[in-house]
Amino acid sequence: MNFTALEKDRIIEMAWEDRTTYEAIRFQFGIREQEVIAFMRTQLKPKSFRRWRERVQGRKTKHEQLRGFKTGRFKCSRQKQITHNRISKR
Repeated sequence: MNFTALEKDRIIEMAWEDRTTYEAIRFQFGIREQEVIAFMRTQLKPKSFRRWRERVQGRKTKHEQLRGFKTGRFKCSRQKQITHNRISKR
């Protein structure tokens, strides 16, 4: 796995995100779930890695077939209010 620093940061970011599936990471970077786990183990501090594993283990949103919604993307019920927020438009 020879990734640039920017790609490594993006993989870590995608792995931490709740709604980004392992399939999306594989599509973009060509690495399977087990490879993502091994990658995270080498890139994170031991405590951070354990915290990440506890967070994503068994999470349905990390696997495309287990998600509650199939098409489109998840939209928070408060997104409209957030979108029209003045601060977010700066």
